[in-house]
Amino acid sequence: MPNAARAGSLKDPEIADLFFKDDPEKLFSDLREIGHGSFGAVYFARDVRTSEVVAIKKMSYSGKQSNEKWQDIIKEVKFLQRLKHPNSIEYKGCYLREHTAWLVMEYCLGSASDLLEVHKKPLQEMEIAAITHGALQGLAYLHSHNMIHRDIKAGNILLTEPGQVKLADFGSASIAAPANSFVGTPYWMAPEVILAMDEGQYEGKVDIWSLGITCIELAERKPPLFNMNAMSALYHIAQNESPTLQSSEWTDYFRNFVDSCLQKLPQDRPNSEELLKHAFVQRERPESVLIDLIQRTKDAVRELDNLQYRKMKKILFQEAHNGPAAEHILTSFEPWCSEVEHIAGRTGTVNSVGSNQSIPSMSISASSQSSSVNSLPDATDATDDNKSEVDLMEKDQTIIPNISMIHVKPSCQEETEAQKQPTEPQSPPAQTPRRQYRNREHFATIRTASLVTRQIQEHEQDSEVREQMSGYKRMRRQHQKHLLALENKLKGEMDEHRLKLDKELENQRSSFAAEMDKLIKKHQCTMEKDAKTFANDEKKFLQHIQSQQKKELSSFLESQKREYKLRKEQLKEELNENQSTPKKEKQEWLSKQKENFQHFQAEEEANLLRRQRQYLELECRRFKRRILIARHNVEQDLMREELNKRQTQKDLEHAMLLRHHESMQELEFRHLSNIQKMRAEQIRLQHQTELTNQLEYNRRRERELRRKHVMEVRQQPKSLKSKELQIKKQFQDACKTQTRQYKALRNQLLESIPKPEHKTMLKRLKEEQTRKLAILAEQYDHTINNMLSTQALRLDEAQEAECQVLRMQLQQELELLNAYQSKIKMQTDAQQERERKELEQRVSLRRALLETKIEEEMLTLQNDRTERIRSLLERQAREIEAFDSESMRLGFSNMVLANISPEGLSHSFPGAPGSWIPHHSTGSGASHHYHSSQGGAQAQQGWGQAIPGGGLPPWTHSSSGPQGAMPKSSVGMRNSPQVLRRTTSAGRTEQGMSRSTSITSQISNGSHLSYT
Repeated sequence: MPNAARAGSLKDPEIADLFFKDDPEKLFSDLREIGHGSFGAVYFARDVRTSEVVAIKKMSYSGKQSNEKWQDIIKEVKFLQRLKHPNSIEYKGCYLREHTAWLVMEYCLGSASDLLEVHKKPLQEMEIAAITHGALQGLAYLHSHNMIHRDIKAGNILLTEPGQVKLADFGSASIAAPANSFVGTPYWMAPEVILAMDEGQYEGKVDIWSLGITCIELAERKPPLFNMNAMSALYHIAQNESPTLQSSEWTDYFRNFVDSCLQKLPQDRPNSEELLKHAFVQRERPESVLIDLIQRTKDAVRELDNLQYRKMKKILFQEAHNGPAAEHILTSFEPWCSEVEHIAGRTGTVNSVGSNQSIPSMSISASSQSSSVNSLPDATDATDDNKSEVDLMEKDQTIIPNISMIHVKPSCQEETEAQKQPTEPQSPPAQTPRRQYRNREHFATIRTASLVTRQIQEHEQDSEVREQMSGYKRMRRQHQKHLLALENKLKGEMDEHRLKLDKELENQRSSFAAEMDKLIKKHQCTMEKDAKTFANDEKKFLQHIQSQQKKELSSFLESQKREYKLRKEQLKEELNENQSTPKKEKQEWLSKQKENFQHFQAEEEANLLRRQRQYLELECRRFKRRILIARHNVEQDLMREELNKRQTQKDLEHAMLLRHHESMQELEFRHLSNIQKMRAEQIRLQHQTELTNQLEYNRRRERELRRKHVMEVRQQPKSLKSKELQIKKQFQDACKTQTRQYKALRNQLLESIPKPEHKTMLKRLKEEQTRKLAILAEQYDHTINNMLSTQALRLDEAQEAECQVLRMQLQQELELLNAYQSKIKMQTDAQQERERKELEQRVSLRRALLETKIEEEMLTLQNDRTERIRSLLERQAREIEAFDSESMRLGFSNMVLANISPEGLSHSFPGAPGSWIPHHSTGSGASHHYHSSQGGAQAQQGWGQAIPGGGLPPWTHSSSGPQGAMPKSSVGMRNSPQVLRRTTSAGRTEQGMSRSTSITSQISNGSHLSYT
């Protein structure tokens, strides 16, 4: 529910559904105020629809803290709506009228504290067990639904006429556990509630502690520490040992039950379900134990109310003889008696009703007032009956209010019957209890009229104490609210900062992924471009060789023609020189020589063509191998560039993660420092307020004692006057005795002595009488003076003793407060140090996990790098091996393919020499140039350069005349496929082993593509 909502606003449908829309003044009649508190008033009422008696608590949500009051009303209504259990008060509805909420609940006879007040003695153990059992059942229901009552005490445990126990006053309850609010009544508070804001949260076991204190209250008529200031009691509960039962008359079952409830540590305290199995509440007891207790209490209430009634009637009858006004009062008193007598005839009991209900927080509970009354001695003690309101104020400082009371004046008939039979106890018929609680439209009570009146007066007079406690509680709630707001603000700031860092990291990763995709696409384009370049170079290379060979063939043919022509002329010259040979024979020989030469030239031409073809195939194979190796080098360069890029990106990402970690660490320490500063400031203000409250309490107690002493001094003359009259009467009696003795002695002497001596004797007797009376007068004055001095001394001594006792008590409470605050300060410092260490440990652990993650990612990246390099080198090795295998199948030796130098190709064609020289890339934008690697094919001599000395190309030979057959065979042997095949075995084995060893060493070392 939003705190900013205006008080009484029903715009929210969820809040509007909590209240009935009917007018409550039309639904309920016979409203009579039965209690009053800071929250408002409690009324007895009758439902006009069912004639059922109900209790209505009117709570105003106007004036100061209106929003806070409205939120408390909504919380209590929501809580009551969820309760459906026989041991919790029955909720009947809530209505709104003129800024006031009408909370309607079932009516109960009274509370367990009323039993103590009426009987003026503790309850029996069996009765305590019955009440505790019912309260435990209600608590077990609450705790099973994750709710906490937080104000369990005798004043909040109600009783119905059938003897059923009901939990009431849910204004302090928490609808969810755990909680950490400072609520409840001080003397019944659990230690973890008092220290909630300093040490953490609490759960339903705080109700178990309060139940244990309630058991002591029922067994000793007041809770522990009740003679102590409420604030001092809080400090005492927080740092001292748990209380125990004082009397030894209780059984071990009861003692063990109380000790179990009052375990200091919550984890050692049993829960409500476990306590329901305890032998103390499981022991056999009569089913009517509570009904009998209620009946005895009602009888005692009737006697007490009739006693007060008789006192009033006696006063009225005494005054009736003093004048007409008194007779008028008595006359008006009689009809009232008749009316009440009629009501008494219907109900069969005293019409003075009371019921404790739940009320909002931050006000004084009348039930606590009743508890404070319960702590007083019996009403027969005159001094305690006249106890001042100040004494009551000392003992009543409840944080959560709670009371509703009904009182109707007693009937005249009952008073008359009581006068007629003053010695006989009024025992109702055996069936009276059952008949009474079946008539739900009638009401009864276990509360006396004097208790109701006294509680209302005490509530009106204890405003200073109530305001002090309310202000302290309000301050604690504000501190909790501010601390929660700061924590939420810092949490939002932390979430926002974390989202910002996550977004920054995600943007970096997206940018890196885009860059990597761009690089990969660039590499693909480069490979495609290089593939096209390789194809074009190969085509140009083939065209160049073919053009050269064509030129060589043309020049060879021309040379053959010239040689043929020259040879023909030589032959003709030789024939012409030889004249002896016949012409025909010469022609035949010439023809034969021509045919032989032509045949030889044809063979030479065929050999040339064959050698050119073999050379072309060899050079093409060499060129392809060089291209393959160049492409492998390009792939290695691109792979190196990609891996280096990934490495750089990963390093940048890790650097950002470390920066983010340091940023989060700095923010967390700053947040922790802010929270700790606020807590320290709140504790300082809290301690200052506690000290101020204690000093105000001390001054108030001293003022009250001074007023009391002044009243005693003022009342002292009356007491002295009565004592002086008493002494005066004694001396008057002494004077009368002396006068009688004097008369008797005079008569005796007058009879015994002669008449002439009578005058002398009478004069002497008179002088002696005068002297004795003077002595008596002196004794009288001395006695009066001694009495006055003694009384004044006694009064001064008593007052001084009271002042000394009060000073010692207040000093002890102040020392207790200082000790408590010192302990809280030490605990706060220890908690802050513990929080800092825990944060440092979390940060260190997070840093270690981050570094471990970075190492794992780096190891994964290195493994991926090694694996990719291995896969690349293995694939390239397989491609080289497959190429060489195919070359061997085609008849080319690896040694022949690799045996050519780039220098031999320097003049082959323009694109070949420079473009094959490697230039290692220095960045992503570097261009790649290719060459035949050191392990590639090296030509022995250029295939396009001019032959030095006019020599022939590698596929030609010099021949002069018929002796050219030897060169022919030599050339043919040198370039024949058979020779190439014969050189393959050794060359291929040696070169292949060298290549395989080189590749294997590169793969194993992973150094072939190292970072540059």
